[in-house]
Amino acid sequence: MAKNKLKSTHEGQLTIGNVVVDVAVLEDGKRIITQTGVFKALDRPVRGTTRIDQIPTFMDAKGLQPFVNEDLISVINKVEFIGKDGKVNEGYDASILPLVADLYLQARSAGALTKAQFDTANKAEILVRSLAKVGIAALVDEATGYQYERERDALQVILKQYISEELLPWQQRFPHEFYRQIFRLNGWEYTVDNLKSRPGVVGTWTNKYIYKQLPNGVLEELKKQTPKDDKGRLSEHLHRRLTPDVGHPNLNNQIVSVITIMKLSKNWKDFDKKFNDIFGQTSLDLED
Repeated sequence: MAKNKLKSTHEGQLTIGNVVVDVAVLEDGKRIITQTGVFKALDRPVRGTTRIDQIPTFMDAKGLQPFVNEDLISVINKVEFIGKDGKVNEGYDASILPLVADLYLQARSAGALTKAQFDTANKAEILVRSLAKVGIAALVDEATGYQYERERDALQVILKQYISEELLPWQQRFPHEFYRQIFRLNGWEYTVDNLKSRPGVVGTWTNKYIYKQLPNGVLEELKKQTPKDDKGRLSEHLHRRLTPDVGHPNLNNQIVSVITIMKLSKNWKDFDKKFNDIFGQTSLDLED
């Protein structure tokens, strides 16, 4: 059975705050955080059984279930792999960490947590701030040494990973919560009509806070490959040219990070400051 499992090509330890967790990169390029690593990062006791089918024990509390979304469901399956020591290890797609952190923050905001779960939510907030700055994939790459191989012919490799050769069918990629938070932070009334006729600056912000946070060159290549209409506007959604295995997951992770920062903010100026603090950027223009 072991011969059918993927092997790790790179392994290391990732420090998040005062916690050290084991991470790996598999031969198919998937970034993995070990099962015990997820528990350690969330400061949760390790439990081997779950109260709810298929839901990992670090997120199986009943009060959390209304906030479990499709992105999280897509990464909750354990991944078994062969470590460099030849032993079978268990872990999860590393993107589960920011998604679970956001899960606890949503539940906290809705008043759905028990008193005992507040410590985990506080830990989750620290995780979001730590992970949002660089992104979990980049942190795993650095911890395992994979970044040095990744950087060979970096731009072409990244563009090939992120950008699809074919235009993919349209799917809803930006959840309503993304726009709801933009409207809330700007003091705009959130209605169906207002959403349909939202100001053009929302598109500018989407590029700045979402697409520009993907690897350098991706946004530029997306724009280059996307035709414009007779008014000079992009004729298709940029995300339709992202690859489903790399581009879309990383886009989703960035959207989750930004929504989480939005939820922690009082207004747009506060959000912009928090975003810049986390991503280490100079202040972004709000109206260009």
